[in-house]
Amino acid sequence: MELLTYLHKLFAHDDWANREVVHALQAAAQAPPRSAKLMAHVLAAESLWRARMLQKPAQLAVWPTLTLDQMAELLGELGAHWKNFLGALDGESGLARVVQYTNSKGEHWSNSVQDILMHVVMHSAYHRGQIAADMRASGLEPIYTDFIHGVRQKLVTS
Repeated sequence: MELLTYLHKLFAHDDWANREVVHALQAAAQAPPRSAKLMAHVLAAESLWRARMLQKPAQLAVWPTLTLDQMAELLGELGAHWKNFLGALDGESGLARVVQYTNSKGEHWSNSVQDILMHVVMHSAYHRGQIAADMRASGLEPIYTDFIHGVRQKLVTS
């Protein structure tokens, strides 16, 4: 499978899994504060990387305070963005394009689009794992967002 095609699948999973977590937090009688904080960070980080790749200023802090409704709204924006962004990439040359940016510490960096995209999905998965552990520690049943589960259940398609 071509890398760009596979990235579409990974971002479809990311979108589905993030939606599942936000819905689970919304359904909880009381969303664990740490879980909500981590989910807000996941979405803000995706928004930040979107801005960096478009060479635009960031719209959110890296660790913002967002309501669950604001998270749900941002999810819709991000899902559409990543689908459009990936659809507009010019194959391997688009993935190899280097993006120069300044991180939240004021350091200047440059990375390929391919590496940034992989970071986005891995970063989200990392924090969704933390959210699952926090939800369980708070007495809630965490939502099952594993990639293979989404694929098996045909919840993730590219």
